[in-house]
Amino acid sequence: MSAAPRYLQLDVFCARPGGGNPLGVVIGANDWSGDTMQRFAHWTNLVETTFVLAPSSPEASYRLRIFTPDREIPFAGHPTIGSAHAVLDSGFAQARDGELIQECGAGLLPVRVEGEATERRLFVRAPAARVVREGIAGEPLLQAVLGGVALGALPPAFVEGGRRWWVAEFADEACLRDWKPDHAAIGALARATDSLGLCVFARATNADYDLVVRAFPAGVGIVEDPASGAANGLIAAWIALREPHGPLARGYRVSQGREIGRDATILVRIDADSAVWVGGQTHTVIDGTTRWVAYA
Repeated sequence: MSAAPRYLQLDVFCARPGGGNPLGVVIGANDWSGDTMQRFAHWTNLVETTFVLAPSSPEASYRLRIFTPDREIPFAGHPTIGSAHAVLDSGFAQARDGELIQECGAGLLPVRVEGEATERRLFVRAPAARVVREGIAGEPLLQAVLGGVALGALPPAFVEGGRRWWVAEFADEACLRDWKPDHAAIGALARATDSLGLCVFARATNADYDLVVRAFPAGVGIVEDPASGAANGLIAAWIALREPHGPLARGYRVSQGREIGRDATILVRIDADSAVWVGGQTHTVIDGTTRWVAYA
């Protein structure tokens, strides 16, 4: 009889537990069907629950399946960072030359490992991004969401890379933090454009962070996300494209989640070839086993 799968609940993108984005990770569910995984993810009711499996590619360190409460998705940032943390802590795989290779619906993604123990930081190379379209003119649903907002230097854009997000720069940090969005309008925009929704950002003059981000993934039924790896990857790709020699062109620190009682810190690095790496710290909060198969 095979051992019960291990279950971990993590807090991702935070300096200490309680500030980041929760994640459930199941290790050892090799005989679970996709339907069983989906039912479990629906039960945990977390933004995402992942399943670490043996890789099918010889290049990969492990294979990852990612589920929201309602569907499987090919890629997301905080599940990738958190799952890599679980892989290392559980001994499921070890880094080679400071790197893991994750196999997932978005392909083979390298994950850099820096530091050890509680100081360890993990960075995933975000899938290559492309700008589908830019500007607010001719986008009535986007206009309905951003009406009356003082926008920043970069125009809004619809960006695709692993996920599809609308991104918009606000004029300043105070404007972004005080914004009271129309969530129904964001939902209409997400549905009409088959996207997750809208993520907004503003530049900051703060010793601890350079950018403030808020993300509203209405496309998957979430009002506001406390820490968004994929969204931050697309914001970084947009900045790198439009400001290749600007002050943020090689990376920056992000503050996200304070408006909903969290305090996430996300680190962004941008290589000379414009490859974007998104990362941060993860903490294990719960470590146990699941008896789900017996009751599913």
